[in-house]
Amino acid sequence: MEIRPFAIERFYERWEFRAELMLSSSDCESLSVSDLLALEPDAEERLRVLDLGYTEVPGSLELRTAVAGRYERAQPQDVLTLAAAEEGIFIAYHALLGPGDHAVVEAPAYGSAIDVARSTGAEVSLWRRHHEDGWAYDLEELESLLRADTRLIYVNSPHNPTGSQMSRAAFERLVEIARGRSIILFSDEVYRGLEHDPADRLPPASDLYERAISLNSVSKAYGLPGLRIGWLASRDPALIDRVRELKLYTTICSSAPSELLVALALRHGDALVERSRRLVVSNLPLLDAFLDRRHDLFDWVRPKAGPIGFPRVAGAFDVQAWCEETAMNAGVLLLPGAVYEEPRHVRFGFGRASLPQALERLDAHLG
Repeated sequence: MEIRPFAIERFYERWEFRAELMLSSSDCESLSVSDLLALEPDAEERLRVLDLGYTEVPGSLELRTAVAGRYERAQPQDVLTLAAAEEGIFIAYHALLGPGDHAVVEAPAYGSAIDVARSTGAEVSLWRRHHEDGWAYDLEELESLLRADTRLIYVNSPHNPTGSQMSRAAFERLVEIARGRSIILFSDEVYRGLEHDPADRLPPASDLYERAISLNSVSKAYGLPGLRIGWLASRDPALIDRVRELKLYTTICSSAPSELLVALALRHGDALVERSRRLVVSNLPLLDAFLDRRHDLFDWVRPKAGPIGFPRVAGAFDVQAWCEETAMNAGVLLLPGAVYEEPRHVRFGFGRASLPQALERLDAHLG
């Protein structure tokens, strides 16, 4: 297997814990263990007496039942839990793709969505969207990329890094396209629930299409990245079985305390996600105002969903070097668009309570 260095995570590995204020994070304000335990009266005692042995490969029945409850048509047996969404991307691609296959991946995208697909030996075509078009979803272009050997289409909505959201009509058309050719639809839904207007929320792909795989985790909308739990949901048992077989070579099973805490969180999922969504919506006007004041430097397509946006940066300077200098001298961390192969862009995150302080610090640094 050959795979390129993971640009996004290498950047964060270097800077995330050196900069005082995160202004690029794609997750929302986190919760504490005590926050979660307060949700149910017996939760603390259950955690105290929990046996710290191995857990079941697909996840505990309690956890898979809680995950299935977040879908209209999923049953616990349709769920495979993971060590975060990243494991889901890795093992799903390697279980389902190989040399001689073709995949179409939406771009720009979180780095592993593209590079792990390529590492399988499959040929990968990028379904590119563009700032100049308002990050529009051109389904005719997508169809033009499909071939007789196309096995999988990867999409991410709400989208990282642009904050765009596919319309319901476009999403249903995408499902029709995949169903008509029996293509696996790999739908990354880790920001689902963070639509700025809840009326824009899409159903999970796995509820609409039998050969869809929905990827999700508690890292983003739920504000629980430290628990490192994600999952795949699909109503095609053959797909889940193939991915589960590969999981035996990676993590095998998840952390028992994390499984208990995530099941607890998901039983109260609507409230936790709405907490995150309200913070995102209340923070967005603050970022709007900052970008308006700094319109000479930033131009953006205003996001419709999620906790991130992806402005284009004016000028001929090195955006990545500027982000690093800002982290070092102002203690404010932005994510350079070069990690998405979009070097004239930068990613802002606005799902944290510290956003006003971070914007004030960046304003002062810009002078």
